[in-house]
Amino acid sequence: MQRQSGFTLVEIMIAVVIIGILTAVALPSYSSYVMRARLAEAHSTLASTQPKLEQFWANTRSYEDFDGEEQDPKLMPDDTDNFVYTLENASATGYQLVATGRAAAADFKYTLNQAGARATTGAPADWTRSDSCWVDRKDGSCTQ
Repeated sequence: MQRQSGFTLVEIMIAVVIIGILTAVALPSYSSYVMRARLAEAHSTLASTQPKLEQFWANTRSYEDFDGEEQDPKLMPDDTDNFVYTLENASATGYQLVATGRAAAADFKYTLNQAGARATTGAPADWTRSDSCWVDRKDGSCTQ
C-alpha cells in the first residue's frame, strides 16, 4: 500500500486560523504606526519653520509677509499629501502657524505660535485633543 502525501483539511484550517489571529493583532498596530508617521511630518515641519519665523522677525521686526510669494527663497513650507501649512494672524508681534490635515490625516489640525505654544485643535472624534501639545496617539499622548 502506497502512502499519500499532502496536507489534510484540518492542517490547512489551523494554518488559516493562525494567520487570521496574527493579522488581527498586527494590523491595528501597523495602522497606528503609519498614522503616527504621517503626523510626525506635521510636527517636524512646524518645528523647523519656527526658527525661520524668528529669523524673519529679527530681520524685519514683524511676522507679516513671512508667507509672501515674493520671499526668495520661499520661507513657508510646501503643502504635502497629508498637510496644508498656513500662517494665520501674522502681525508685528505674533503669529499662528497651522498644519491642517488632508487625505489620510484629515481632521487633524496642529498649531504653533510665537511663544512656542503647541496645540492640537483638531482631531478625529475618537482621538483626544490638547491645548498644550501635539497629540500623536489616540489616548492623547503627545510629542515632546
